[in-house]
Amino acid sequence: MISVVVPVYNGEAVIGTCLRALQDQDYRGRMEIIVVDDGSTDRSAAVARQYRARVLTQAHSGPATARNRGARSARGEIILFTDADCEPSRSWVREMLAPFDDRTVTGVQGAYRSRQPELMARFSQIEIEDRYTRMRSFTTIDFIGTYAAAYRKSAFPGFDETFTAASGEDSELSFRLAAQGKKLVFAPRAVVYHRHPSTLGDYLRVKFWRAYWRVPLYRKHASKMASETYTPQALKAQIGLVGLVVLFAAGSLVRDDLLFGAGAAYLLLVVSTLPFAFRAVRKDVAVGAASLAILQLRALVFALGLVEGFIRAPRRAA
Repeated sequence: MISVVVPVYNGEAVIGTCLRALQDQDYRGRMEIIVVDDGSTDRSAAVARQYRARVLTQAHSGPATARNRGARSARGEIILFTDADCEPSRSWVREMLAPFDDRTVTGVQGAYRSRQPELMARFSQIEIEDRYTRMRSFTTIDFIGTYAAAYRKSAFPGFDETFTAASGEDSELSFRLAAQGKKLVFAPRAVVYHRHPSTLGDYLRVKFWRAYWRVPLYRKHASKMASETYTPQALKAQIGLVGLVVLFAAGSLVRDDLLFGAGAAYLLLVVSTLPFAFRAVRKDVAVGAASLAILQLRALVFALGLVEGFIRAPRRAA
């Protein structure tokens, strides 16, 4: 038997689509679906019961706690995770399980796709696919996102519940398993469909909080600040460059010659966005053209999120 765990918080509008897709899988083995209602104030649990899922409930504690509760209750030898706002493709379960034929594999990462027409959603999808290209270059990976994740139950230690938001707990578990020498692999054909942020404001808000939660994550796994298999090195360089632009620009109020430093750092920032823009334009001309500005804003918001994280992020997650 295998188990699929779906945490949900006020997901009444989307959980039905997720569960229909899970019930329509072409996998023919024994499968249980466990929905963990994380203190929803809407009809999420009631909708889940309509789809004959096993429903567990808890006070609102965050997705890490919800997933752990589902995993403890799971009867399957392999536990799959997806999110309530995801729609697994018909072959998702089968493709997620295939890598486990190798007995040395502990965890598997699937892939996002999107059907959305909005420019920002298309940008997000190309951004994610760019990261997938990076992941394919590694034999083993150190990142598994919980939107399409699978682990052997015997080797699953649980998510760090001090990550109370949906950002960072999956990276923390991945880094922990990789540090233990566990084999994690990428299964790009194991697809779930997702609704990415459709406006620039929503996109930047997501990036800000992801950066915020990177602070407690890096406190615990400092070596990953240098390199990992999912985050592109260009993004880290861009965050540093936008910081230099701000510092030099502020310093130029006192010393005029520092304005040259701000201009040079900004020029390097623009140049660093060009490779992604060229790759993106081959897939979507509008996204490629917009990406120069979006990537600069992304770097600025990441930098702000990191600063906020250093000031306010919980240290108990370290």
